[in-house]
Amino acid sequence: MTTQLNAAVEDWIVTTDCHDLEGYLEHFTKDAILDDPSVGRQFAGREGLAEYFRSNFIGYNTRTRLLRAEPRGDILHVEVDFTGDFPGGQTGGVFDLTFDGDGIARVTADLT
Repeated sequence: MTTQLNAAVEDWIVTTDCHDLEGYLEHFTKDAILDDPSVGRQFAGREGLAEYFRSNFIGYNTRTRLLRAEPRGDILHVEVDFTGDFPGGQTGGVFDLTFDGDGIARVTADLT
């Protein structure tokens, strides 16, 4: 993984914190999949990702702090801390990101 991918993740988080839906979606490939077992389902494509973002980030006024990002084989393992208007107000989480070119093709979320 390159410094370019780390910069892309940092930009993704900044865009996420601005609750910029179009900017958020621009970070993904058109057929990207986000798998979040904490909500019990996968979200596919722009419509699915938009639904996830509206519900879990805009809806809860979620803010994300990047703790670290490290390559693990073909994925970029990203550890974050979330705060927002959700039960408890704070939680940690992990995103395992797979890239296709410059876009995120798959996210596997593990939100603790």
